[in-house]
Amino acid sequence: MGVRKKRVRTATKVVIRKVKKKPKIAKCAVCKKPLHGVPREIPSRMRKLAKTEKRPERPFGGYLCSECMRDYFRKVIA
Repeated sequence: MGVRKKRVRTATKVVIRKVKKKPKIAKCAVCKKPLHGVPREIPSRMRKLAKTEKRPERPFGGYLCSECMRDYFRKVIA
């Protein structure tokens, strides 16, 4: 992911802290559109989230967008 420098003002002076960069937004595996309901968090913060906060509670949640999921089921069922 990488690290970026951030200036932080303390009571006495301005210090530079190294902060981990957030990952890029999650994308659909088929159409590459951004996925809704998937947070952009660094892994250490992502671990602290509940299972339902990490991805949507539906088939292929966090992997396919809702449109591609519907198309997949239309092809499989039909």
